[in-house]
Amino acid sequence: MSEIIVQSNNKIFMKSIGFLFIAVILLLSIPQDSPGAGNSRENAVVRAVKKVSPAVVNISSEYKVHKRTSPFSGFGMDPFFESFFKDFFEPGFERRYKRSSLGSGVIIDGNRGFILTNTHVIAKTGTITVVLKDEREFEAQIVGADPDSDLALLRIASKDPLPAIEMGESNELMIGETVIAIGNPFGFSNTVTTGVISALNRSVRTDKQVFQNFIQTDASINPGNSGGPLLNINGELIGINTAIYAKAQGIGFAIPIDKAKRIVYDLIRYGEVIQAWIGVTVQNIDKRLATYLNVPDGKGVLIKEVIKKGPAQNAGILNGDILLSIGTKKLFSNKEYNAEMRNVAAGDIIKIRILRKDKERIFTVKTVVFPIELTMDLAHKLLGIRVKGRSMKKGVAISEINRRSYLFQIGVRTGDVIRQLDEIEVRNIKDFQKAIVHYRQKRSVVILLHRGDQGYYITVKL
Repeated sequence: MSEIIVQSNNKIFMKSIGFLFIAVILLLSIPQDSPGAGNSRENAVVRAVKKVSPAVVNISSEYKVHKRTSPFSGFGMDPFFESFFKDFFEPGFERRYKRSSLGSGVIIDGNRGFILTNTHVIAKTGTITVVLKDEREFEAQIVGADPDSDLALLRIASKDPLPAIEMGESNELMIGETVIAIGNPFGFSNTVTTGVISALNRSVRTDKQVFQNFIQTDASINPGNSGGPLLNINGELIGINTAIYAKAQGIGFAIPIDKAKRIVYDLIRYGEVIQAWIGVTVQNIDKRLATYLNVPDGKGVLIKEVIKKGPAQNAGILNGDILLSIGTKKLFSNKEYNAEMRNVAAGDIIKIRILRKDKERIFTVKTVVFPIELTMDLAHKLLGIRVKGRSMKKGVAISEINRRSYLFQIGVRTGDVIRQLDEIEVRNIKDFQKAIVHYRQKRSVVILLHRGDQGYYITVKL
């Protein structure tokens, strides 16, 4: 009887083995990309793109161009006479036509309709149209723009919440980690490129200015990509792509998102970026000055003036100190000092390393907003002028001018009216003060002056 039971169990066992073998064969024969088996091709990059692409938008702006021309152009005329006739026939032969620019952007707040992009994408004011991936179109309004960082914030009005991207962090990025760029290069919507982080804290020099602390990547970033997102492998926003470096081949740059967060905060709250101030003026240290001050390799910048009762003086910093670094950023020029201060928000507490009498010291300084009461004295120091407002008229009138100033030497006099400082239109005293604070660290500014009905531009070194 027991023998029969054993044989029966053996048969059951062998049948079980047979069924198991068949099941394994069937499982192996199922295609791996079939719906029931999961798609092995859907890697982290694919998932990140699926997650983020609805929040990436196409931005187009249309603006008017006015171009003077003469009826004699194109006839091989001597350039001197062609220029003469062009001015002679103005304005009857002024051509007016429309141009458009394309770029990208990313929705960072779906409830309020905030879109982050590059300033140079929307720099020339006009009608701004935003197109979503689902082909919905919106007319966008500019919340604020910061040319110094090349970031701008737009807003669109939607009845329903919009898809938005998840913010990441850029302070712990690793060289070599995978990144993803999404944008609209040359008008090709939602184009995806991948690469790695090639370097961090890059400085990029353009024809107009130097940008600091960029992320460098080998992901392709072309015209039209500007303003689009740079993502980590988790689909989080770590940078805003910018195509401002014309000579770049196989090199892309992005603005770190940690920097962008601060700028977005200021643009939403104030409509502009509020620059931090510590109450010092600095100058470069050349070889002769480095030798005199006994500064190795000419490093650091010289603090030539500490403003009374300012944050630096309150912290114990003195005239003649050598400013070596702000935080972890070493300084070698006043350009680097100005760039680093633009990365600091008013109210931040920063560590400053100072060289004084061959000894290094660390000072803690709390930054503040530039005091508005100091702007008029600053204008007199930089430009050699004092101004007053004009009732019911745009601009500010020069009420006092230093006879030793450059402006006086070239013929500027009291009563002349300032209508613009660089890109800031000066309508009143408040605009003038804003412009002085904004451009106080530049090497030069362009001033639009009016005398009577005549207007003329002047470039002034600061």
